[in-house]
Amino acid sequence: MREDRELLVSKLSDMGYIKSETVKEAMIKVPREEFMTGETRNFAYLDRPIPLKNGQTISAPHMVAIICEKLGLKKGMKVLEIGTGFGYNAAVVAEIIGCEGHVYTIERIEDLKNNAQENLERTGYSKNVTVILGDGTNGYNEQAPYDRIYATASAPKIPEPLKEQLKIGGRLITPIGYDASQELVCLTRITKDNYRFQNLGGVVFVPMIGEHGWPE
Repeated sequence: MREDRELLVSKLSDMGYIKSETVKEAMIKVPREEFMTGETRNFAYLDRPIPLKNGQTISAPHMVAIICEKLGLKKGMKVLEIGTGFGYNAAVVAEIIGCEGHVYTIERIEDLKNNAQENLERTGYSKNVTVILGDGTNGYNEQAPYDRIYATASAPKIPEPLKEQLKIGGRLITPIGYDASQELVCLTRITKDNYRFQNLGGVVFVPMIGEHGWPE
């Protein structure tokens, strides 16, 4: 599937979703099919979201590229991910930030958390990705503050704990809204109490369930 992966990455680059060599190299290196099960592996290099379990999905490759590019990831960063799924997005981020960095990723569904852990171990990314079972809307204060935070599910508004756990100068990307009215937003923490807000456009993600998200 390496050829399919390279072809997809080339198309995403031509379309302008992938802009940097770091994101390009990471998406070529991480085998998306290893984060899927059964027949869904055959669709690994279609640019579309793929169903997982429990009503969740693995994001379309172009959306993974957009988030990674907008985060401005660098070697050695500490990153918090909300919504692990099967672990693919975390693996791409881990590839970019390198062994000097670390991804903490929170998944509320135990079955998905266990699958993600197995996938990350099998592909060699578990050394700098820690998977946590819990309510992602509360973040993970034990390792705060973070250089970057991003979410793969949409909340009614940006959860306050995530804003509080972001470093000054750090960047947070998350979808907000419901169904077809969602928007991807980027928040940069300027000072302790001041943030710069940027709207990155319309998106569609699964709902973020939790104390600071949507009710189950």
